[in-house]
Amino acid sequence: MPDRTTAVTTDDGSPTADAGAAGPPPVADARPPGRSGRHWWTALRPLVLRLHFYAGVLVAPFLLVAAATGLLYAASFEAEKIVYDHELRVPVGERELPVSRQIDAARAAHPEGTISAVRPSPEAGATTRVLLSGVKGVDPDHTLAVFVDPYTGKVRGALEQYGSTGALPLRTWIDELHRDLHLGETGRLYSEFAASWLWVITGGGLVLWLTRRRTKRRLRAIALPDRAATGRRRTMSFHGAVGVWAAVGLFFLSATGLTWSTYAGASIEDLRSAIGQTTPSVSATLDGREQPHDNADEHAGHGSMPGMDMGGEDPSSARDVGMDAVLKAARAEGLSNPVEIVPPADADTAYVVRQIQRSWPEKQDSVAVDPATGEVTDVLRFEDYPVLAKLTRWGIDAHTGNLFGLVNQIALGALALALIFLILWGYRMWWQRGGGSAFGRPVPRGGWQQVPPYVLVPLAAAVAVLGYFVPLLGIPLAAFWALDIVLGELAYRRGLRTYR
Repeated sequence: MPDRTTAVTTDDGSPTADAGAAGPPPVADARPPGRSGRHWWTALRPLVLRLHFYAGVLVAPFLLVAAATGLLYAASFEAEKIVYDHELRVPVGERELPVSRQIDAARAAHPEGTISAVRPSPEAGATTRVLLSGVKGVDPDHTLAVFVDPYTGKVRGALEQYGSTGALPLRTWIDELHRDLHLGETGRLYSEFAASWLWVITGGGLVLWLTRRRTKRRLRAIALPDRAATGRRRTMSFHGAVGVWAAVGLFFLSATGLTWSTYAGASIEDLRSAIGQTTPSVSATLDGREQPHDNADEHAGHGSMPGMDMGGEDPSSARDVGMDAVLKAARAEGLSNPVEIVPPADADTAYVVRQIQRSWPEKQDSVAVDPATGEVTDVLRFEDYPVLAKLTRWGIDAHTGNLFGLVNQIALGALALALIFLILWGYRMWWQRGGGSAFGRPVPRGGWQQVPPYVLVPLAAAVAVLGYFVPLLGIPLAAFWALDIVLGELAYRRGLRTYR
């Protein structure tokens, strides 16, 4: 009967000897098998090491693309201010014109499409944006933003805009590159795949690094690279130390990235709905029926709001108090800048005025205003949002570099660079493991057979449940596991290995 002993690995995952090599019999442990001291981790470690190795090798290309494009996105906010300075900034004047006159100027220059929203100048020297939907040549999910000098009424230009943060063409292009590689819904699978595995690779690497040796649990040995080491151990030292510093941020990016992904995001949304933690929205209908006007998704575009035309008058309504009166009513409810005014969709709906500040402290209050009377019909305060709705909002805004402004964007850039170096160091270790002339052998299979049942069974159950809710983690993991078992069985039957 062939020996099925699992190959033993050293601290860095390299095999110590051939599995079937002769040697002295192991000393029996006097304590109960399976529950003795660190036995469960000693048995589990090869499995974690193998998962970390293969996940790192196979998923790293996707993570590398996500990190590189994420680095570009972190820099796009400041680049946008420079590239579009003419449209975004104007000399400060003495007095701003009424919003209705600014809208008249925008419509005179761009009569095409319909007004979907208006963003009055949020601060001194900033332009007003009049957003037009249904414009020929503009992506249906985008709007055409007409920039108006609030002091003179002069139109400064028009640019395509996307999303609740008002991304202009440069940032929009980079955002879509990071999110879906400009491949649409199919391309979004790449970013969800990367986010689904990032926390697994990070967690596995962190556990392996922190437990690699009892004698190296000193903080200095864990958090700082060993500059005296050479070769593969030097590379591993930098890989592990930088990974420790970046781990919390990488966990955060993985979790928040999944919140608006296609499949895992739907599972998260279903869970929030089941426990009453969805993002609320102000009621925009005059008969009390709710219309969705929330911006929980950073990448959500503006819906088409037909009927709004010159000067804010709604031709479907017998009477309209106009944008200026609506804005005044919102100000009376405490809605300070920046705000966005969304016109009524039809004669039965109200104006919606909402705050759109995504930086800390966030401003997310919104009100509905009756177009016939100018009276506020509904108010929604951000402080009344459910806890998970607030956390989702903050998480998305931090992930996209909005929550803490420039500091946030620098931190994201640093995390992206750290991930890029971690991936490159990981591949370098694989190369060095092969002696610098070829990639080294993979971590031997068969480690799961040594894991005690009281650890393996609940672990497998937890992975199955998690894989159901995060399918781009569960499906590839199940496929790899099945393939690994088949290859191991074939090798065992052919006598190429003494273990499966």
